[in-house]
Amino acid sequence: MMLRIAFSKASGSPKYENYWRWLQRALPEVEPVDLSVSADPIAALESCAGLVLTGGPDIAPQRYGRPEYAPLCTDVPDEPRDELELRLVRYAEELRMPILAICRGAQLLNVAFGGTLIADLPTQRPTELVHWKVDGRDAWHPVEVLPATLLWRYTRVESGEVASAHHQAVDELAPVFVAAAVSPDGVVEAFEWAQPEGRGFLLAVQWHPERMPWENPLSAALAERFVMEAEQYAVLFQRPR
Repeated sequence: MMLRIAFSKASGSPKYENYWRWLQRALPEVEPVDLSVSADPIAALESCAGLVLTGGPDIAPQRYGRPEYAPLCTDVPDEPRDELELRLVRYAEELRMPILAICRGAQLLNVAFGGTLIADLPTQRPTELVHWKVDGRDAWHPVEVLPATLLWRYTRVESGEVASAHHQAVDELAPVFVAAAVSPDGVVEAFEWAQPEGRGFLLAVQWHPERMPWENPLSAALAERFVMEAEQYAVLFQRPR
């Protein structure tokens, strides 16, 4: 029986297909539901057992109260996508549905709950650490997994190397979240609920686990945990399975 998982965007290029193919390594029965092409994305979300917020273009700076940051964006924000995904996040949270947010998805999740973003790391937080692609390929850099976090519990590692392809990042973390991993230059690389009691599963990572070797615990463990949470949600809330 298939496990329906909603993706904020899951088609249009191989990089978007990578997200659901990655989850299928944890559970081949994952059925991707691409909300970006759905006639009724809210209804489609209701039929699913989890939401994955995928990567993509910069979020419009006015969404987090910094319209003056517009010149720092490296691509044109997709404002209809921003609007849709903000609605999806709020509804998924209301449903207590498992949420996994990756790269842009993590940034959008932070904005949805009142956080702000660094619009351009090289300009606003210059550092020797490279977060953006080099010659069209992902950068790789270390992260520290913070103790006593759920991320540490899932991965059982204190540090690791991750695939990175972002020039924006979390600035002020929304009050409902707590950092779960940081890079050596202090950038928040992962976050989760500060008080998870009574809430659905949520994990946000700035790196790209779907483009990392499966044996890397900062890849496989995330897919396996999210799929497990979605399976439990499907049983509890009688979603298709």
